[in-house]
Amino acid sequence: MWTVIVKKKQQKGLGKLPVEVRALFKALVKDLQLDGPVRPDWDNYSKLGGSKHHCHLNYRYVACWTSESKTITIEVYYVGSRENAPY
Repeated sequence: MWTVIVKKKQQKGLGKLPVEVRALFKALVKDLQLDGPVRPDWDNYSKLGGSKHHCHLNYRYVACWTSESKTITIEVYYVGSRENAPY
């Protein structure tokens, strides 16, 4: 089982997202915990380079995370609109 850490800034921002997007994010976190950082089963998943990954939660919102090799920790560093995504 993987440990998923959501950065404090992202935790605060989750409350501003639509309910359905929060539900999708919760499902993503559960998948990350169970199966790790590589999520080809999620829409528009891609590896961003190095240890960074991202996927679309829906058309407008994305999540980005990182996972260093040889660890079982995943850090979600962005959840929000794709227009502001750091990739």
